[in-house]
Amino acid sequence: MHCTLRSAARVHTVQPVIATSAAAFRSALAELPLAPNARATARAAFLVAPAANELASESARDNRYMQMEAPFDAQRALVQHAALAQALREDVPTIVFPGDATMPDAMFPNNVFATMPGKLIVGRMRHAVRQREATRADIRGFFRDVMGCEEIDLSRGDRGVAELTGVLVIDHARGIGYCGLSERCDMAGARAMHEAFGLRLMFCFDLADGEYHTNVMMTSLAGRAVLLAPDGFADPEVPRAIARAFEDRVIWLMPEQKRAYAGNAITLSPDRMWISERAASSLTDTQRASLTEWGFVIGSVPMDEIEKAGGSLRCCVAEIF
Repeated sequence: MHCTLRSAARVHTVQPVIATSAAAFRSALAELPLAPNARATARAAFLVAPAANELASESARDNRYMQMEAPFDAQRALVQHAALAQALREDVPTIVFPGDATMPDAMFPNNVFATMPGKLIVGRMRHAVRQREATRADIRGFFRDVMGCEEIDLSRGDRGVAELTGVLVIDHARGIGYCGLSERCDMAGARAMHEAFGLRLMFCFDLADGEYHTNVMMTSLAGRAVLLAPDGFADPEVPRAIARAFEDRVIWLMPEQKRAYAGNAITLSPDRMWISERAASSLTDTQRASLTEWGFVIGSVPMDEIEKAGGSLRCCVAEIF
């Protein structure tokens, strides 16, 4: 999993494209050459342990999923987080960095840090409480000095807002990114991520009013299928175009399933989808049968205490490619 072992599968000759409408995306997708044999899932993962005794009130300004009125049990969140790390080790090596009480959202590191072969990408966060996370010397140092990664730092300068794999859902098998625009990502940030991740094609679209992160309403399942909550998109043509990109291997999520974080899933191996226990219980028998047909089993752990902070299982997992 060493970062200096850059995969030849990520060397593309196709000219990268950013599409900003469903029609443009369909057209670009039709012209996209077959992808090289790229790795669809990560080689490892890293997490950041919960450490704060309260939720981040600053983040609650544009994250309606946060349960600010509910009591937050920090010890229970830590126990659930440890159980998550242990469960994920069934699929990939999983590292846990210590938390910091001054960074209450740090248990959602995938918004701030991401990797591609040979690269550590640092995001540009909207809120100051999260911008502090991007300065962590231990995480940067691990990937720079131990893993030998090149650091691509979007947090410095003025390249828009770019909250990495919170706003950007990537089909790594084909090098396609799905980027939801909101307060947490603008077009400047999308362009910066398109370049940093080395994507072949990016589809940018507006999220529905009140939505903040694409990964709450969408998951690429190892590039073979997709979870979609259509009410999370401003334009109904967008989820339909995404579904066609996955040849209609799609689980359509109802609004109540989205609120239960059924769209906040991750595949760390080709044959298992991880979601929270609450999310798993919201799935119907028909949805479960489709997942089985497509070759996925469901892994789940309790995450209800962590979910009070406005994110769920996928938000806790930063992938190492």
